[in-house]
Amino acid sequence: MNFSETLSIVSEIMPDRVATVFDKDCTSYAKLSHEADLIASGLISIGIKPGDRVAFLDVNTDRQIKLIYGIARAGGVSVPINYRAKSSEIEFCINDSGASAIVVGSDYHEMVLSIKDNINCQLKLISFQSHGYADNWIPYGNIFKEQNDSYPQTNPKDPAIILYTSGTTGRPKGVLLTHQSLSASLLNNIFPDIENNEVVLLSMPLYHVAGIHILLASLYEGRKLVIQRQFQAREWLELIDEHKVSRATLVPTMLKMILENDFFNKANLSSLGMITYGAAVMPLSVITEAIQRLPLVGFINAFGQTESGSTIAALTPEDHTLTGTSLQVEKKLSRLSSIGKPLEGVEVRISANQVTAPPGQVGEILVRSDQIMDRYWNDNSLSSSVIDEGWLHTGDMGYMDEEGYIFLQGRSKDFIKRGGERISPNEIESVLLTHPGVDETAVIGEPDIHWGEIVVAFVIKSDNLNVTEKDLILHCKNFLASFKKPEKIIFIETMPKNSLGKILKTDLKKLYLD
Repeated sequence: MNFSETLSIVSEIMPDRVATVFDKDCTSYAKLSHEADLIASGLISIGIKPGDRVAFLDVNTDRQIKLIYGIARAGGVSVPINYRAKSSEIEFCINDSGASAIVVGSDYHEMVLSIKDNINCQLKLISFQSHGYADNWIPYGNIFKEQNDSYPQTNPKDPAIILYTSGTTGRPKGVLLTHQSLSASLLNNIFPDIENNEVVLLSMPLYHVAGIHILLASLYEGRKLVIQRQFQAREWLELIDEHKVSRATLVPTMLKMILENDFFNKANLSSLGMITYGAAVMPLSVITEAIQRLPLVGFINAFGQTESGSTIAALTPEDHTLTGTSLQVEKKLSRLSSIGKPLEGVEVRISANQVTAPPGQVGEILVRSDQIMDRYWNDNSLSSSVIDEGWLHTGDMGYMDEEGYIFLQGRSKDFIKRGGERISPNEIESVLLTHPGVDETAVIGEPDIHWGEIVVAFVIKSDNLNVTEKDLILHCKNFLASFKKPEKIIFIETMPKNSLGKILKTDLKKLYLD
């Protein structure tokens, strides 16, 4: 099925229910579906054909949401572009995708014009402004055309969206998701529910797989979706109160900023029932503080990656409930550092030396599901190296305990090799974060003539705590084998991160080791 059919289904069941809220504008499910049809007709009228790529560049708006469904109905392929990207990165994404058109928010007109001469294909410029930006731009309002009677037929395996990775280890990779990739997790895990009156806050950007999944899942279930342009902690708290939001999704950095915001204790968060978090490692101190300060909120740790298409494993609200005997609480605390169990419709196995590893043994996490990516765009060689007989090699290392909980142990390429021993940076980071003097940390390997690599930890100190290099090395020695402890602690003021809070270890190496 074309993933946009999920919107058609809900608009038939509950046409008058509010689908999206942006600023003061509310759009019903029937109107949203109708406007997606008009956009599809408009795109076809300007020459967009099945399989053509349509890029867009802007912060979150309701117009982007209509455009995503409209592109799908026209048979096109959405290419969301990171609005925080540099002009050279935007230029690469447009050229690599071979986009036929790009729809641009007003804040990004000049940037797109500055790179237009470097674009290799004929690119139609469409402005999200209703009345156009200049003579060579098509106004967004002109895209709305009389609805067609029929639209191109779509195969479930046809391309639907290309999501570009952050490019933390080189140039961005275009992850191609099909209509099946986007609809499989919806059909396996949720269904339209006319009794569901929940309100969802969308703060994750729509150029990220998490933002796309929140959008599709929320609307398919019939929820009201409140759209935040881009995350700001104070505004997030105000939106929860104003719209009586029930559910939200955050990355760990966002949750930490919310807890630290001066407005937190004044905000009315009584409507909030569930927070899903993911996209980066959640420090144990942050999630335990959140559980304490938001006792009426359930938490879900959703783990996935762009290549997996959506969430592949989750730690449930029950896993976050720290009640019971001291032994039960201790077990639950240890599992808060896991990513939970695989979801319905997703197969996960741990592979070590090309065989399935027994419980407790570290190996690469492999995933098989209808929702995984089809391939990397324009890179068949890399695609064949990560997808083998339907199994996606995630590049994430981890182990599974006897009850099926998965524990991450870092990236396969990130492992430190010291004197023949393989060391997981994630394991050392977890230990460092248990020290009250550590606010954030990242561990890398530094080339060494004797050992091959030595362990180096970058640390941001907690406020008002004077901790030394010796203190932290001794702390690690108390919990880790001696060869795993850091040999250097480098204290820094800020940690280089991408837009979703993932630490850029490549940048750390360039800044401090080169």
